[in-house]
Amino acid sequence: MTLEDILHMNSGSGDSSYANNSIFTNIVMQKTAPFLKRTIKGMANQDIFFDHCFMVADLGCSSGINTLLVAHDIINTVHELCQENKRKTPLFQVCLNDLFENDFNNLFKLLPAFYKTHRKDKCEKIGPCFVSAVPGTFYGRLFPDKSLHLIHSSYSAHWLSQVPEGLENNMLNMYIAKTSPLDVLQAYGKQFNTDFTKFLRLRYEEMAQGGRMVLTFHSRSSLDPTKDECSTFWELLTMSLLEMLKEGLVRESDINSFNLPFYFPHEDELRNIIEADGSFALDDMDIFEVNWDQHDTDCSNRVKKTTKLIRAVTEPLFTSHFGNSIIDELFKEV
Repeated sequence: MTLEDILHMNSGSGDSSYANNSIFTNIVMQKTAPFLKRTIKGMANQDIFFDHCFMVADLGCSSGINTLLVAHDIINTVHELCQENKRKTPLFQVCLNDLFENDFNNLFKLLPAFYKTHRKDKCEKIGPCFVSAVPGTFYGRLFPDKSLHLIHSSYSAHWLSQVPEGLENNMLNMYIAKTSPLDVLQAYGKQFNTDFTKFLRLRYEEMAQGGRMVLTFHSRSSLDPTKDECSTFWELLTMSLLEMLKEGLVRESDINSFNLPFYFPHEDELRNIIEADGSFALDDMDIFEVNWDQHDTDCSNRVKKTTKLIRAVTEPLFTSHFGNSIIDELFKEV
């Protein structure tokens, strides 16, 4: 079974679902909204809008309400700019992409309210918006040549196409940790370089002349990927697994063979890959920190919310490797 067959956020609308534990993503969207608007405005200034249809792709869209909020913001921005420039607002085609196991059904259930808001907000002065699902990995082709005007992806492109090869020495770790040998760090960095380069080249083929791409990454501020900002929570999960190992609930061989398929790049890595590939020019790069629950002063409550979020994001990966029986105990121990 390949990674793209099992990688997805928790589906449905239950207590452990991504739909009910995606407040962090919403806060990130609020942070990035000005950059997205600035990008669209730059396109308007260069007459990139088309009279017929404005094509938008949201890569790694997942399944919560946040996905349609992004689409709503993009449409609003384009409409406002067209009004300012006394131009007709185009039709919109919004293509929602994620892997095959993504809960697209949850998104479809949200569409009636989305369409109703779309019509109400614009008082019928805006053309229709067509929303479609495009399942598949963004490390492969997804769209026809030169078809997309705007590509958006939030907190998705740090997911790798596969677990890096050569992690046999990363024993009793699930990601890059303080005890990880150098070859493990290099393997993760190499895999990200390969994947992101491929991502850029594929999107170049799919993007229309003058199109733009806005990507938001979970990155790191330190050149050292073993710093606490990147590894702390994964080391806590590892400690939880080791406690379960002592209790005979998991096997050491299963822990040693489990590694997470993502990589949090440093801004220099991103810049170097973009410049080396040459498919795109880097117009702007903004770095910001997110305190997703700054108003909650109850430390234990914040830990619970964080644990729920991490579970919503990673549970399918743990389940596919360790089985269902350990999941509640694993996240209870964190």
